Amino acid sequence: MSRRSLRSWLPKLIAMSMAAQLSTLSVTTAEAQFGKRLKDAVKRTAEDKAIQKATEEEGKVIDSALSGGAPEDTARATAAPTEPGATAAAKPAADSATGTSTDSAPGTTAAAIPADKKVWANYDFVPGQRTIFFTDFTEDEVGNFPQRLEFKTGQMEIVEFEGGQRALKASSGSDLIIPLPEALPEKFTIEMDLINRNSQGVAAHTFEIEGGRAYRAGGNDDFTKVGWGHNGFDLYGGGTQVSIQAKDADKERYVGKPVSFRILADGSALKLYADEKRIVNVPNAKFKRDKALYVRLEGRDDEKEAVYLTRIRVAESEKSIYDELSKRGRWATQGILFDTGKSNIKPESTPTLKEIATTLKAHPELKVEVQGHTDNVGKPDANLKLSQARAEAVKQALTTEYGVAEGQLTAKGYGDTKPAGDNTKPEGRANNRRVELVKS
Repeated sequence: MSRRSLRSWLPKLIAMSMAAQLSTLSVTTAEAQFGKRLKDAVKRTAEDKAIQKATEEEGKVIDSALSGGAPEDTARATAAPTEPGATAAAKPAADSATGTSTDSAPGTTAAAIPADKKVWANYDFVPGQRTIFFTDFTEDEVGNFPQRLEFKTGQMEIVEFEGGQRALKASSGSDLIIPLPEALPEKFTIEMDLINRNSQGVAAHTFEIEGGRAYRAGGNDDFTKVGWGHNGFDLYGGGTQVSIQAKDADKERYVGKPVSFRILADGSALKLYADEKRIVNVPNAKFKRDKALYVRLEGRDDEKEAVYLTRIRVAESEKSIYDELSKRGRWATQGILFDTGKSNIKPESTPTLKEIATTLKAHPELKVEVQGHTDNVGKPDANLKLSQARAEAVKQALTTEYGVAEGQLTAKGYGDTKPAGDNTKPEGRANNRRVELVKS
């Protein structure tokens, strides 16, 4: 299409889009994808800055028309995070090492995660080092059930948010199984990023999770089940029962909004977290170690009552930093998180940084290289530069904020040149996105 014909066509698009903006019809995934293709088509034919600016404005109008609201109020089913690992409308604790980013959904109302480190004072979650299972659904087809999970019951399908991120949407009470390549170890972590139902409704929980392949409705079984929602938290089974009613502020914060939910298990002890808050520390829970996890998502039929699952990571918590450095000469972590495309360290990283600093200060003879590593997604030169900047940021934080002697540390970024796992598999890529301490 010529520049002249594009300019003659563009006003028609504006008129069509403004007319569509008056519509109050709900958005379907197909309509949202059509709108995205329409915007992309216009952008591909833009030949100068003036036209490009006009097309960007038209993109906002198209989004508005499809969502039935103002340009910033994109529909929940089509407006969500722009990168794998994020949850919609917020910045969760997900951008590990030098890997995928965690941008917010454009224009949506965020369940803001506090950046002030003081708010994270009781947050002591350290992600397991060895990834056992990982998915952010990027390899699944829209409209299908995820190929790496097992369907049990309900109504579930992969949807794609504006920006390209995918999620598993549950439109009814739905059950699934996460198959694991091995039984859960004694020390493990589970990370789940979800988007809650947009009402407080009847069901108390957004989700429930337990070890094994069978759902157990009662609370008198041998093993523990965990349930969480914006109304509160429950742990029952295995001779233990804990119920915590959510505060009004948390109910408001999480209705229709995302949460990064974490489980840290060490033998019979369980710690559970929602974003920056440690919900509970149960010393005598009995979470079943099995080669599967059973998950129930309490979605509802109405579009706004759906539950979205955007990311799952299951990992083994391995030996202490000092033991690993003494035995293998290196220790890796996915617990140091960064702002998207930057070297700014996120407050969720505090427990991991504290653990590193405590070890190095207790053993001043140790000298280590702080290494940044990525998976092979993205351009190699960009990965290399970013990994270097992030390695240097970790070194600086350890010396200036945590009192580690500068002489104990050097910093170097390796990009994707030293993979720890198979980049063709999600778990391999997750293990490759890491910070390592290597004894020097």
